[in-house]
Amino acid sequence: MCPPDFYGIEYEINPWMSRSRASDDQRARDQWQALFELLRGLGTEIRLMPAVQGLPDLVFTANAALIWRNVAYLARFRHPARQGETCRDETWFRENRFDARELPLGWDFEGAGDALFCGQTLFGGYLIRSDAGALQWLAAQIGCPAIPLALVDDRYYHLDTCFCPLTPKSAIYFPPAFDDYGQTALREHVSTLIPVSPEEAARFACNAVVVGTHVVLNTGCPRLEKDLARLGLTPHSTELDEFIKAGGSAKCLTLRLDGEDAARWP
Repeated sequence: MCPPDFYGIEYEINPWMSRSRASDDQRARDQWQALFELLRGLGTEIRLMPAVQGLPDLVFTANAALIWRNVAYLARFRHPARQGETCRDETWFRENRFDARELPLGWDFEGAGDALFCGQTLFGGYLIRSDAGALQWLAAQIGCPAIPLALVDDRYYHLDTCFCPLTPKSAIYFPPAFDDYGQTALREHVSTLIPVSPEEAARFACNAVVVGTHVVLNTGCPRLEKDLARLGLTPHSTELDEFIKAGGSAKCLTLRLDGEDAARWP
């Protein structure tokens, strides 16, 4: 995680962002701290990277890389406003004993925001921020099957805003974020899919952090919380509205370093 010391709405690169709707610095700090404490209370070990002035979205560490064992496949951001993050991320990974690797030139890729394991399959979001070729290249490096999913709603510009694996065989998702092929592929390859309502998708219900049988998500998602409880999972809601102003929530604010609970790395 990265503290929101320099977080703010300094540019507009997704439909949630508006410089006319500034974030509240103190509320953002309080909400980030509450998420930090909640995750730590669930038994996680949290490593911090320093915030950097001029890189307000560095707080969204999920986009830094795809982690596979001790390898960090670094993001190549599509928008120039975020491209300065990569050198900071690379330095942090190397200092923390990860093998930081770049993707081939010509492909955009935005880390765990657009690449999520469910079982041994790597699901990847493409079109808005990442390229399908990048996902296929990554799967070849790792040695796993890959399913590219076209994202067709600019509001759900990263895969982790509309899809969240819970276990190797279950996930939550927002169907209208995907084209017909993507919806069919998800139904065919994930045994249990929980659809999220439009109202709760807009609360970033799918942008959740899974820690064992615990699911940490933004407030305002009572229907999803009931669905999770029926699956034997325990939801924990914490307000993250200041970060939704930039198009992120719990998952965006974290990068899992030891593998997602839903992953079965080959």
